[in-house]
Parts: sequence; structure tokens; C-alpha cells
Amino acid sequence: MHNDPSRIPQAGNLLISEPFLQDENFVRSVVLLCEHTSEGSFGLVLNKPSILRLSELVEELSFLDCEIFVGGPVEQNTLHFIYFGEKKLDGSIAIGEDLWWGGAFDDLVSHLKTGLMDQDSVRFFIGYSGWASGQLSDELSENTWIISDSKLDTVVLQNTPDELWKSVLKNMGGPFKVMANYPLDPRLN
Repeated sequence: MHNDPSRIPQAGNLLISEPFLQDENFVRSVVLLCEHTSEGSFGLVLNKPSILRLSELVEELSFLDCEIFVGGPVEQNTLHFIYFGEKKLDGSIAIGEDLWWGGAFDDLVSHLKTGLMDQDSVRFFIGYSGWASGQLSDELSENTWIISDSKLDTVVLQNTPDELWKSVLKNMGGPFKVMANYPLDPRLN
């Protein structure tokens, strides 16, 4: 029912937390894996909105009143972003089809101000999820995470943060569809 232990995660994969994971940072989370190397891994939690608004946090983007997500528990004083569509920023890293991570921040601000980029195509995060060398592989072998190849723009844009975890599992079908309906607390079953 869980992962193929020989499968190696790669940038663009979604990591779906197992239904009964108790770590408060990752309960029912969907993490976009941005980087996975022998040195470690970097990801962003897609379905954990913060209480902050971008306009309150970043002076250059005060004209945007959009949600910021908690990318993870590491370095929550840092801002990260992904965007959908064609590559528009120098330094952006491709992490999927029409999906980009980071890039020249000044150009991002300029593109958003002039309408060259639509704010709905960008998602901002404070902090990130990080794994030391070998840590993510260990967690995968312990079935802490389920790897999904879901196309991100479809999944993220068509679901609210509360629906995302369940929706990704349902779309994977088979035993994952059943898992999507597990209660948060197995004692309530």
C-alpha cells in the first residue's frame, strides 16, 4: 500500500504525509519536493496557510493582498515562492512541467506590478521543509511519506488547502483512495 522502497524521489514530486503522522508541522500535509540530492532535500508544504498576508510582510509587494503559506518549520524568517506557466525569471529552477521554484526577486516584483505575471500563478511561503543527507530516504522507508506524481497546477489550483491532502490521495486511486477517508484520530474509527 505504501511506497516502493527502491523509488528515488525527485524534484516536482509531492510528498503526502501518512494519515496518522503526529508531527504537528506535517499533519495531513502535502509537500512539494523542490530538491533532492545526496546532500539533502528541500520542500515546501502546499496546504498550510499562515495567518500572514504578503502585503504585511514584504514592503515591495505591499500592493498584493495574498495568502502566505508555511513552507515548513525551518528558517521561518525566509521567503520562498513557486510559480506556474512559462519561465519568466532568471535563476528559476524547473521542478516540473510549467512549474518553477524561485528566481530573481526584483524581476518578480516588477512582473507582478506590471501584470506580466498574474498573482494567482505565484505562491509564497515562509520557511521550508528540510531533510539532511539520507533523512528523507529513511522516512520514506518508514512509510512516513507517500510519493505522488500528481500534476501540481491541477491539484493545487482546484483544491483548498483543507481539501488538498485528501484530494491527492483520492486521485492516486486504489488503496490510497481508501486512505484519504481515514479519520485524523484512529480511535474515532
